[in-house]
Amino acid sequence: MLSAAIQILAFALALLGVLGATVATLLPNWKVSINAWSSIMTPVSQMQGLWMDCVCYSSGVFSCTVKNSLLSLPAHLHAMRAAMVLSCMVASFGLCLASLGLKCTRWGGDHRAKGHTAVAAGGCFVLASLLCLVPASWFTNEVITAFLTTDLPDSSKYQPGGALCVTFISAGFLLAGGVIFCLSCPGKRTSRPDYASSDGGARPVRHDDEQQRRPAPKQRLNKTVQMQTDEVKQEKPESPPEDVRDSYSLQEYV
Repeated sequence: MLSAAIQILAFALALLGVLGATVATLLPNWKVSINAWSSIMTPVSQMQGLWMDCVCYSSGVFSCTVKNSLLSLPAHLHAMRAAMVLSCMVASFGLCLASLGLKCTRWGGDHRAKGHTAVAAGGCFVLASLLCLVPASWFTNEVITAFLTTDLPDSSKYQPGGALCVTFISAGFLLAGGVIFCLSCPGKRTSRPDYASSDGGARPVRHDDEQQRRPAPKQRLNKTVQMQTDEVKQEKPESPPEDVRDSYSLQEYV
């Protein structure tokens, strides 16, 4: 499992990616016109986004119109909206899982549970990164294709805006954070045999041998009682034979 400092770095990258994806979803400058008019009442630049279209005049007036009609919008724009919103939701859920999988936090379970949670968070970040890259690449391809193939004047052509750059950078942050969290998978712990040194060498000690060599409690009690009995017998003086006692009594009588 990775160190806590690397996990915090991945969490910071993922957080920047979530914030960037959210801001890019709401920005109106997904594509920007390249015309520049000198008149005060004519627009200097026109911007189109996923949710609104904005016009900026040379006088400094900035006007935006929200795209309220759903039926008048093309199908690919609805798909891009859904992908970006889903990306923000999945990335936010990944942040919640990542906070549980960090080593520096006290919640989230033991070491192994934290590792699995961190891997799940990394999967969410990678999925959110893909959901960001697909609509951004699709939108960029459409803008560049329309710019190169159409015969419209330059005042009616568009080029990729700053929101697309923010989307690509946010997708990169999410991908980097997700890959780092995916590397936090805990490894398998292998049980090592116990080694006991005897005669200058090391050999594994089996638990079955220890149990066989370990005497039973009843046998140990019988051995203890037998040892105590032998000690008492050794301390007790031996009585003289009967013949010797008879001879002592005759001598005393004489």
